[in-house]
Amino acid sequence: MGKPIVAIVGRPNVGKSTLFNMMAGERIAIVKDTPGVTRDRIYADVSWLKYNFTIMDTGGIEPETKNQMLRNMREQAEMAIEMADVVMFVVDVKQGLVDADYKVADMLRKADKKVVLIVNKVDNFEKMMPDVYEFYNLGIGDPHPVSSIGKLGIGDMLDEVTDLFPNDVEEEEDERPRVAIVGKPNVGKSSIINKLLGENRVIVSDVAGTTRDAIDTTVTWEDKEYVFIDTAGLRRKNKIKEEIERYSILRTVSAVERADVVVLVIDATEGVTEQDAKIAGIAHDRGRGMIIAVNKWDAVEKDNHSVKEYTNKIRNVLSFMPYAEILFISAKTGQRLPKLFDVLEAVIQNHQLRIATGVLNDILTEAVAMQQPPSDKGRRLKIYYMTQVSIKPPSFVLFVNDKRLMHFSYTRYLENKIREAFGFGGTSLKFFIRERKEKS
Repeated sequence: MGKPIVAIVGRPNVGKSTLFNMMAGERIAIVKDTPGVTRDRIYADVSWLKYNFTIMDTGGIEPETKNQMLRNMREQAEMAIEMADVVMFVVDVKQGLVDADYKVADMLRKADKKVVLIVNKVDNFEKMMPDVYEFYNLGIGDPHPVSSIGKLGIGDMLDEVTDLFPNDVEEEEDERPRVAIVGKPNVGKSSIINKLLGENRVIVSDVAGTTRDAIDTTVTWEDKEYVFIDTAGLRRKNKIKEEIERYSILRTVSAVERADVVVLVIDATEGVTEQDAKIAGIAHDRGRGMIIAVNKWDAVEKDNHSVKEYTNKIRNVLSFMPYAEILFISAKTGQRLPKLFDVLEAVIQNHQLRIATGVLNDILTEAVAMQQPPSDKGRRLKIYYMTQVSIKPPSFVLFVNDKRLMHFSYTRYLENKIREAFGFGGTSLKFFIRERKEKS
């Protein structure tokens, strides 16, 4: 299961983005004292006690408006409510209870969602609590006073939110590999799945953004089942024609959360773009297996150097994931599509590969002998031993005398040595540095 999703909603200018930024720990959403500034829904991953979840900021809801932009923002918020596990309904104690708050509350009641009522801008609990009690009139639960700027009442609020998360349901583990197909709109994601299935299961259209919801499809290849997750395409902000498409980025995050391997589809006729890098970054940050499928390769004029030149361009733009496997395909003709499963199976195996500690330390000993660890002010780094602690992605702990001496470049050097020995194609490797006191 993916992380729980929490949507932050309310009418404009009640402090939703300030609350979002405080929870996210960084200034992500634009905060300005003007209603309607937050037009994009923005997401961030948050941890509170034992819980990890995704929060989603939304534009302000204007229940009754003829302004097209505000109507689109309302639709966007409605979709956020639909997919959320818990909704944080934010109101403003200083403005008091207004008619628009009642209408938002009615919207939430109809959606039948778990709601936490947040009364924001309560800078002095003792003096302002009588004003907080007014919001009981919304009939949507107990009001929780907070000050997002002063960071007051936040812990109690998060306790209330996380208490409403779905309970873990014991169910039979699905061992089938899950593959998320991601990319910008109209690059051929749905066409790839349809070609693999041999039937038109997913709507395919030349209109960018046809697929707006993530769709799970079972594909059987050589007697093995795979679950393919087709996602809504992502496009650059200045290319967005419909506000509804802003919703697709969270769909992609949600799909990646549930996947073992991510296939980033690139349009060969358009080339690899900055937006492709942003989409790839979502998978990279979450340590998923990674395949880059260059689709519509049949539509490109080629010579003997085309594959090499195109590969170099991809490696340059996606320099943060040199481990990604690259495949040139055509969903239209079926060119090299069977090869996708060979690459997919190799990446799945690499993503869950575990190396014995003894073997790892043989590699470490040889690597240290070939290139001495760095030193600073006469003190040299000592690496005592290395062990693998987890898979998906493969993660390693290095025990050292002083982790401040462990330079990034030397970690990369050790990673390269491990890859030389075991490949690990298609998966990132994670390294954690721990200090161990020298025995006197």
